Amino acid sequence: MSALALALILAAAFAHATWNLAAKRSGGGLPFVWLTGLLSFGCYVPAIVAYAAWKPIVLPPGTLLVIVGSGLIKTAYALLLQRGYRHGDFSLVYPLARGTGPLLSTCAAIAIFGERPSALALAGGALIVVSVFYLTGGAKLLHADRAHLRQGLLYGFACGCCIAAYTVWDQRAVSQLHLAPPVYDFGTQLVMCTVLAPFALRRLPEVAQGWREHRGQALTVAFLAPTAYILVLFAMQFTPVSYVAPAREISILIGTFFGARLLNEADASRRLVAAGGMVAGVIALALG
Repeated sequence: MSALALALILAAAFAHATWNLAAKRSGGGLPFVWLTGLLSFGCYVPAIVAYAAWKPIVLPPGTLLVIVGSGLIKTAYALLLQRGYRHGDFSLVYPLARGTGPLLSTCAAIAIFGERPSALALAGGALIVVSVFYLTGGAKLLHADRAHLRQGLLYGFACGCCIAAYTVWDQRAVSQLHLAPPVYDFGTQLVMCTVLAPFALRRLPEVAQGWREHRGQALTVAFLAPTAYILVLFAMQFTPVSYVAPAREISILIGTFFGARLLNEADASRRLVAAGGMVAGVIALALG
């Protein structure tokens, strides 16, 4: 991996963990997701106009279908993520979502495409499973007083499924269709705003309240979420996804640290150790 690709991915990892922290602090739901989507879309408009003036935008056949598919997956992801943050700790939901995505991608490749991973990859998958078990407190998860952790676990896994889906989907879009990352992400933002509009317009007072009470968090998510992903998409254009995927998972450690130190969440040491295990597992999956 080149130094440029590594710099892009590490910057993206920090930006990703930061906007997720802002989303957690907002405590929002669908109205907040739509608000941040509108803000991101508004920021994109002048950028896309400037890009089109610099370089003609070319949309190969099938582009619209690919953009719509990605937008729908990311809409589901954004809603599940906000619901997860409302019901679970940040240092639990975030590493679960980020760490299980690569594991689920590998499982899908085995089940659907008949791939046979190496022993190292299988060991990496096992390490992720063990880390998840340790992260959630092991057998203690079954206790009645851990119901909130079980909810966080379910939402974390659901987000991991979405991450696995859109990572593979988007990688093929930028590497095979050669779509410009800003144009591509602009399209997915448009799809998200359009899909959520009928529901959000019925809850405009909540949207307005979200802006009044969580303006800083909304602006942080609106700016850093697309910035983080565009950096990754740029890296994917000249770097194999097998290198990009594990390197960006350093955000697991950053996010878990944020939850433990900035939000003062419980089991900080346990969750940091488990997050480290997940990162090691993801790297083993990629190398295998």
